[in-house]
Amino acid sequence: MKVPRNMLEPALDNARADWQTEDSPEGLVPEAHRLAFADPEFMLRRETRGIRLQLEMLKPDLAQAEAGIEHTVVVFGSARFVDRAAAQAQLLAAQQSGQSGVIARAKAMVRNAEHYENARVFAHMVARSCSCLPQAEKLFICTGGGPGIMEAANRGAQEAGELSVALNITLQHEQHPNPYVTPNLSFKFHYFALRKMHFMMRAKALVAFPGGFGTLDELFEVMTLVQTRKAHPVPILLFDTAFWKRLIDMQVLVQEGTVSAEDLKLFRYVDTPEEAWQAICDFYQLKVS
Repeated sequence: MKVPRNMLEPALDNARADWQTEDSPEGLVPEAHRLAFADPEFMLRRETRGIRLQLEMLKPDLAQAEAGIEHTVVVFGSARFVDRAAAQAQLLAAQQSGQSGVIARAKAMVRNAEHYENARVFAHMVARSCSCLPQAEKLFICTGGGPGIMEAANRGAQEAGELSVALNITLQHEQHPNPYVTPNLSFKFHYFALRKMHFMMRAKALVAFPGGFGTLDELFEVMTLVQTRKAHPVPILLFDTAFWKRLIDMQVLVQEGTVSAEDLKLFRYVDTPEEAWQAICDFYQLKVS
């Protein structure tokens, strides 16, 4: 049964604020005459959380299966980086302002724009190299769907003429999908846990570019899953050796006995798109052009 949009939209608009906090009951008054699944207020109740979890699991899974997406390369990284042209424009505007703090931030954006460009090149390389493979063997780029490094990776795949996946998240400050994602593969989640599960369900590699708390959260989640054998081993690549070693001294964990030396083999550092793609090809013994 197809529910008319005009039946759902007013109720969804009224419930939107409550959906952000999810468990706030104010304003959520189900209407008895509606079919249960067509009653947004009912579907947003605390008691129906389990149903929503199931739906967030099922919807992206079915859509990706129907599109032939079986294997992905997940790209994480900062949402704040911009491409080289935008960063240069920001620096020019900052210099004209004459404010030292603004100029310093703009110079950092120019420096970090190289990460954007590298993510774009890497994704293009993956998409182009896999274009000749049978559909069931292809690796597709998958990101969090937002701006920055995520945008760069989706952009690289699009420029190679291939599909790419976005697993976006509802945030207090709305994060819209970037314009380079394949539209029918652009998904939005409420639950971080379900989003992370979907990242790992098809992931055959993870490439972590420099980023903030979100990037670190996602990186260490994957490392923990592989370490504890909750997930199969996959290449975990930390892009930009200098950044990651300056941020985290992994050897301290070994020295203090909190991880074993063997655990440091779960990941490796890379510094170029070519090196990252070669590491993935070597891991799976891929023969691609």
